[in-house]
Amino acid sequence: MTTSNEKAQELQPAIISYVKDLPNLCSLAGLACTILAIYFSILGVYYAAMIGMIWAVAFDWADGLVARRMKGRTGSDRIFGGQLDLLIDIVSYGVTPAILLLSYGKFDPIFLPIAFIVLAASAIRLSYFSTFGLSDESKYTGLALDNNNIVLVLIFLLESVLPGGVFSMVLYVSALGLAALNVSQIKTPKFSGNPRNVFLLAFYTLGITFIYAWKLW
Repeated sequence: MTTSNEKAQELQPAIISYVKDLPNLCSLAGLACTILAIYFSILGVYYAAMIGMIWAVAFDWADGLVARRMKGRTGSDRIFGGQLDLLIDIVSYGVTPAILLLSYGKFDPIFLPIAFIVLAASAIRLSYFSTFGLSDESKYTGLALDNNNIVLVLIFLLESVLPGGVFSMVLYVSALGLAALNVSQIKTPKFSGNPRNVFLLAFYTLGITFIYAWKLW
């Protein structure tokens, strides 16, 4: 006799089956960009790391746009995709900036507290969002983490303009400022929910990619 638990297990899809879901493929593409960003940050090839960081955001925003336009996605598809997004976000917007800061500081232990604050703020921010979601006004409480990468890759353009010591101060103060905004009570709109903003990010991503690719050349 088949029990209810056995029936439930039979109805559960295979784990790997969610990989073929197009929004999840976008999320995983963003994770691949994040791995490249971490890799190049450790090597000290920061311009290449910036390209990886901004493309991680582009794929993150694209998966939401694709998911909203797809028909026939089940409730479990949406829940799985949401959980996958959250797990990738902590790597893309928490771990990656923390490693960037450590690497730019030559992995001097003095920068560990700053890296910890950035990573901890990301974990707290995502845990809060996972618990409470959007506010009543359909806005985020605290600055969404994807904005961290968008801002940091822009700030890093100053690296070739400012003296090393000055830029280091700008970079670390900016990272701490973003961490403070992540866990603040400010209300910010969900920029990724607007298709127009997604296309604007696409142009920004291409522009940033061109600039840093040119610097690498």
